[in-house]
Amino acid sequence: MDSTPYIEFKKQRELGEILTDSFNFIKFEFKSFFGTLLKIVGPYLFATMVFLGFYFYSFNGLFNFDIQSQGPEINPILLITALLGLMVSAIATYGLTQATVLFYIKSYTDNKGKIDYDQIKKEAYQNFWSFIGLSFLVGLAITVGLFLCIIPGIYLYPPLMLSFSILVFMGKGVGDSFQYGFTLIKDNWWITFATLLVLGILIGIIGYIFQIPAVIYLWIKMGVFSGEMDAESMGGVIDPIYILLNILAYAVQFILQTVSLVAAALIFFDLNEKKNFTGTFERIQNLGKKEE
Repeated sequence: MDSTPYIEFKKQRELGEILTDSFNFIKFEFKSFFGTLLKIVGPYLFATMVFLGFYFYSFNGLFNFDIQSQGPEINPILLITALLGLMVSAIATYGLTQATVLFYIKSYTDNKGKIDYDQIKKEAYQNFWSFIGLSFLVGLAITVGLFLCIIPGIYLYPPLMLSFSILVFMGKGVGDSFQYGFTLIKDNWWITFATLLVLGILIGIIGYIFQIPAVIYLWIKMGVFSGEMDAESMGGVIDPIYILLNILAYAVQFILQTVSLVAAALIFFDLNEKKNFTGTFERIQNLGKKEE
């Protein structure tokens, strides 16, 4: 008998409950959740890490300050190839990760704690380009808003972050999902913004902690702590260990990104429950079925 606790998504939550249940969901579903994620997103994630490694490696001669050399030895072909590959693979990884996480939650809620891997994979790939298109629209709108005195970008961020959940859980198109976030968040902008802000700060701190080893290792290689900085030897500070530490930091960021997506789904269900009482009506209907 499966004793794994079930997280009810379709209900109202306070800020603290959203944060707690986001991490609890990851903890309770860890094996199934990341197993599904790696099967679907794994190849794209691996490609991103490989291109990230080559991207750092292409800067290997950047810190070469030997006065007898002709300047930093950067391989332009490797740099451009790594950068293009990193951009394409990172975008694909991001879009597919969003789709997989949200469709995993959809399968989880539809089946009361059970998931259908084949259905998740099918829907994630079918909606891949919708997520890419919506990501482009959201990113463009927020970027333009930030350039317009910053405040418009901050205002747009909370409703637009909900558009991905609207796309999955309400089955709306890209354009409708983009617009409906403003309707859903009406009268709840401040609490939604506060939740996203606290979550962003928390995840940012955790992510920064895992970047510290790479920074410390770089400083050690550069002789910052010993005070024996050698210009001739600084050309090799970006070595395989430094690259590996950065790749591991990226892997942690990937895991933290899934927590953000789960939290965004919980925020969506919280606001949808306040506005439409979807979960309440479903529980009433299920109660009537049980009584029959």
